[in-house]
Amino acid sequence: MLKRIYHIALRECAIMCKNPIYGFCMVIFPVLVIAFFTTLMNEGQPVEMPVGVVDQDNTPTTRALIRKLDGFQSSHVVAHYPNMNDARQAVQRSEIYAFLLIPKGTTDELLSKQQPKISFYYSSVALLAGNMLFKDLKTISTLGSAAFGSAQLSAVGKTESEIRTFLQPIVVDLHMVGNPWANYNIYLSTAMVPGILMLFIFLITPYSIGTELKFKRSREWMRMADNNIHVAIAGKMLPQTLIFLIIFYGYEIYIYHFLDFPHPGGVVPILLLGLLSVLSCQGFGIFVFGLMPSLRMAMSVCSLWSVVSFSACGATYPVFAMNPMIEALAQLFPLRHYYMIYQMNIFNGFPLTESWLHVGALLLFFALPILTIWNIKKAMLVYVYIP
Repeated sequence: MLKRIYHIALRECAIMCKNPIYGFCMVIFPVLVIAFFTTLMNEGQPVEMPVGVVDQDNTPTTRALIRKLDGFQSSHVVAHYPNMNDARQAVQRSEIYAFLLIPKGTTDELLSKQQPKISFYYSSVALLAGNMLFKDLKTISTLGSAAFGSAQLSAVGKTESEIRTFLQPIVVDLHMVGNPWANYNIYLSTAMVPGILMLFIFLITPYSIGTELKFKRSREWMRMADNNIHVAIAGKMLPQTLIFLIIFYGYEIYIYHFLDFPHPGGVVPILLLGLLSVLSCQGFGIFVFGLMPSLRMAMSVCSLWSVVSFSACGATYPVFAMNPMIEALAQLFPLRHYYMIYQMNIFNGFPLTESWLHVGALLLFFALPILTIWNIKKAMLVYVYIP
């Protein structure tokens, strides 16, 4: 049996060398995806995002506020507009992401102890840019009011300690758990890249089986396996499994060793998760082809399944906040369980016993072909490929 698996694996290697689709989808495209996403936000977070200002007061005080806004790492004041309509149109043209509106008389109202109102407008079409600029604009508004309050209290003889206590009675000590650098690359690359690698596995698995029918090699394949479909599948998947594992582990070595992404959970969950991810996606691909032994239909279902998993995995929007039916369906996607094991055991360092349900789910995906593998044997021996 092992000898037959070995010869089928050699045959598969020869097929992969002759067909460039395998090289592109298993090596070249995955490497490009890894390089693209990990360098997309190599700064950790976007900086110097364009901001506009409508300063209708134009006093030394408001100009000082604008200089402080321009000094923030995330914000860069690129234009001054005469009125709000011009600034709004600039936002709509994506020339700027936000603008600050300082009405005329703001400084006079502050000095006369009135309550002036300044406004800031931002676009969340680019979600991350909108959130970060909202934080900067809110901070500059708070700093402006604090500066005026400090000047007034100092004028009546208050000490610095009294001024700080009055302006900020409660001091907030803010920490971002697991990612104190606010590096968004850590959140982006650890969810998107594995999802795309899984997409390639989903597609290549039914493609490699379906082309046996398409190119009329199925009976030769089964003959090499002595009509044992388990031996045939094992020999065909072995080279693909090894290549995808090398890509997956290479990606993990790159992000955790060279890019130094946080991984307090250690090496064991990383290695286990890479192995389970590859095997579960291959198992699902074999299952789908056995369910519908058609190259076109199986690849369509697998591609749809993998694409929808990006939305349902919980990396961008929490699953518990979705519709209960969607929350239940999310458990049918391997990427969902990958993400849960990553954030529980690798990112937060909990023991693997805490995620045994998700480990079991990935193993269940790997075992799914048991339900339909008999249909693959029937298709290889009886069916005729229909374009």
